[in-house]
Amino acid sequence: MLTVIAEKKNISENKIIIDNKLDCGHIQNVYRLQINDEVRAIDGEFEYLTKILSISKREVILEIIKKIKDNYSLGVNVDMAIGILKNDKMNLAIQKLTEIGVNKIIPLKTKRVVVKINEKKEKWEIVVREALKQCRGVKFPEISEIKKICEIDYKKYDKIIFAYENSKNSKSILDLVNETDKNILCIIGPEGGITEDEVLFLKGKNACEISLGARILRAETAAIVVAGVISNLKLK
Repeated sequence: MLTVIAEKKNISENKIIIDNKLDCGHIQNVYRLQINDEVRAIDGEFEYLTKILSISKREVILEIIKKIKDNYSLGVNVDMAIGILKNDKMNLAIQKLTEIGVNKIIPLKTKRVVVKINEKKEKWEIVVREALKQCRGVKFPEISEIKKICEIDYKKYDKIIFAYENSKNSKSILDLVNETDKNILCIIGPEGGITEDEVLFLKGKNACEISLGARILRAETAAIVVAGVISNLKLK
């Protein structure tokens, strides 16, 4: 079933207006849906089973059949701070982290980041929206403004972990994360990894270092692996 994103302002008691051109085009020209066909809509908080009442080039009106609570989000808030990567790699990381169900993505400006941007890109939000529709998720992961390691609010987290390829005293994610951890921060460096000074800073914030094995993973792969492992711990 096709999933579309409904803006809160376009939702009434029993109807939803879809006025996004891309979604309207998918409904009419790609899926070739007709009046009375079913569509799944999400608003970041709930999902809606709907059927089409009317179709035009500018808008599609849906009738709400059933409003359903979010059953797809993780039982724990996982925030992922990742060193900013080059375009395609960053888009891939954001796409997959959205599919996995992370709560927040923090683009991180570390010492070894080579990408020269100072503001988050609009494209990243588009990647989130499209990935959410594909994976049947409901809640939009937040993409924060670009931050430095020293600008993160570490006090809000129950557990902070960071991947470090030169780790000698690392532990397994399975040994570090448990059911009492409701807010977890994972930190992944950019292509060149994080520096020793950054490691010392993180340890000063009670962060725990992890190793992802003998192989050196690409940053985007490491982020996906870490988030995937935590998501499958089924923490409630």
